Amino acid sequence: MKIQQNISLKTYNTFGIEAIASHFAEITTIKDLQEILEKEGYPNIFVLSGGSNILITNNLNALVVYINIKGITILSEDENSVVLKVMAGENWHEFVMWSISHDYGGLENLSLIPGNVGTSPIQNIGAYGVELKDYFDSCEAIEIATRQLVKFSKSECQFGYRDSIFKNDGKGKYIITSVNFKLTKSPHKLNTSYGAIESELREKGIGNPTIKDVSNAVMAIRRRKLPDPDELGNSGSFFKNPVITETKFLTFIKDNPEAPFYRISKTSYKIPAGWLIEECGFKAKRFGDAGVHKNQALVLVNYGTASGQDILQLSNKIREAVLKRFGIKITPEVNIVS
Repeated sequence: MKIQQNISLKTYNTFGIEAIASHFAEITTIKDLQEILEKEGYPNIFVLSGGSNILITNNLNALVVYINIKGITILSEDENSVVLKVMAGENWHEFVMWSISHDYGGLENLSLIPGNVGTSPIQNIGAYGVELKDYFDSCEAIEIATRQLVKFSKSECQFGYRDSIFKNDGKGKYIITSVNFKLTKSPHKLNTSYGAIESELREKGIGNPTIKDVSNAVMAIRRRKLPDPDELGNSGSFFKNPVITETKFLTFIKDNPEAPFYRISKTSYKIPAGWLIEECGFKAKRFGDAGVHKNQALVLVNYGTASGQDILQLSNKIREAVLKRFGIKITPEVNIVS
């Protein structure tokens, strides 16, 4: 394990933001992680994984710990399900493809989400009617203060909409090293009712889809709507979809009868942030090298040399416009690092 100095993080974040880490170390084992946390003389520790859900706004005067621990293990299985232990450094989409190739179901709707497995519980990633928590069993993490390995059950993770204990009480206290998933074995229970999955399958003439068919449909939809980070810097959905009360919703829908929405409880409604942003005129707009994607207003992009500050300023401009027009606050889904 070597600690390097003054390392560019441009290739370690999907926005492609140029930022310098004063110190940098790649971690490939839990033992290495425990040892590096014991080292003294570094101003801060910053944990970096897939770099898909962060916006770096300044150089980091920190020891950047890049988690690259790999491995997939079958812990148990029966006729109906299998429990897998997946190490934090595994690429999320590659893991989903691995699962599908072994006919393990549940994660097909989460195909093509960028990032690594270790950060997936932090955000409780989700797409097309499925969230990570639906197939999450448990995870292990190093407690930074003690360097000890601890285990979190599903309830202990306190999952919410794009939320978990690791974004709240546990923020900055733990480094996830592995995640256990409980996936299905045939016959699978497919979720095709959300978004355009059913119409995508119909267009392909698929009447009795497999988990691979659902995955292919999701990937086709995502590729049409979302830019590839390898071609255009981005972090996927930049904002959360806001959830508003019934009272606020009734006023909102009266003023905006054409607005899409999802009722999520008897007293709350989810409004697509992309629609709000598009209605404010930001879709496909460009401000220097920072911009809003032409196909999806929820995605902010780096056209080449935008700084983290450029992206942040654009996001703040969007938030102010949405609040002024609709009276609705939208908040970033990405982790803003300063």
